[in-house]
Amino acid sequence: MPKYENIIVTRDKKLPGLMTITLNRPEKLNALNVALHDELQDACHKLESDFETRVLILTGAGRAFSAGAQIGDRRESTPANDVDRRARASIGGKTSDMLDRLEQVTIGAVNGLAVGGAVVFLSCLDVRIASEDAWFSIPEVELDLPLTWQALPRLMRELGPARTKELVMACERFTAEQAERWGFVNHVYPADQLMPEARKLASRLLSMDPLSLASTKSACSALANMMVPVEVTWSDREMMLLAYRQGALRAQSSQKPEVGSRRALP
Repeated sequence: MPKYENIIVTRDKKLPGLMTITLNRPEKLNALNVALHDELQDACHKLESDFETRVLILTGAGRAFSAGAQIGDRRESTPANDVDRRARASIGGKTSDMLDRLEQVTIGAVNGLAVGGAVVFLSCLDVRIASEDAWFSIPEVELDLPLTWQALPRLMRELGPARTKELVMACERFTAEQAERWGFVNHVYPADQLMPEARKLASRLLSMDPLSLASTKSACSALANMMVPVEVTWSDREMMLLAYRQGALRAQSSQKPEVGSRRALP
């Protein structure tokens, strides 16, 4: 693995076969900007042909797992055309899909807050554990945005329809204890025990027969997709583009027109 700027990739010296990826923008609460997406996608791509790594832990540096998507962050270059613009709108969905498709068994270790896109990332992982002081929030609707990145089917599987609707539409934050009670988190630990417990679970997984473990994960993933297929979110990119367009229209209509200028569209 190359050395990245926004994530830290560590191969465990004491547990061969274990890799930890740490989201590393602590000054921004590990907000998910374009550069972090690019690096995480690159790491996932390399893991596709990494047959030594069998277990992956994803966590955050500092006092947060991640504050979610960094609002307003864009690539510096102007989109070449609408197809390019459509692809850029799906960057989070692409990262989520790559995490979901990893052959390695994945563990999310949630330290501190996990917001929006961070919750989506966690829904793509096989097992999730959290510190007692962790909390979660899915604020997209409150921010006038649809919840995309293929999040809804994954959350439906983990939380059920009623709970997913409540959390996504009411946008109320929930605690680690609630997440455990609802089945989104497997276990909750004191903050200083989070990573030791993650490594303990990884050690247990690494003690299993590699082929049996890999085939079991594949079977579980296929069954989960049969429950609520992610393909139902085929229009996520268009929904995000529409949200951007509506946001621009709202901003335009809220401005007072100058004398002689054309009034903004409603």
